[in-house]
Amino acid sequence: MCSPVKDVGTSRTAGTIAPVSAPRYRCTACGNLTRFDVTTSRQVRAFHHYTVGGELQVEDVEVLSESVDEVECRWCGTGRSVIEISADEAELVAAEDDGPA
Repeated sequence: MCSPVKDVGTSRTAGTIAPVSAPRYRCTACGNLTRFDVTTSRQVRAFHHYTVGGELQVEDVEVLSESVDEVECRWCGTGRSVIEISADEAELVAAEDDGPA
């Protein structure tokens, strides 16, 4: 189980950050809004508990930092044309795609 994301900042006593929605992406090369390969790096602190039988249970996972390293379009394979968009922009583009031709 994951605990809430913590803000590391400069101090060792960090506050809890409210969850935020994941960013939305759009490929400007092919128009894709739904399929992306996203590579992220995460630094976590976790309590490793080994049973007497030697089985590992990872508990109290705390995400210290997380960054997106690369976003690549699953449809056309490019990463250079992928941009981050707002949820409102994604809805607007989707509505235009569903509209009359």
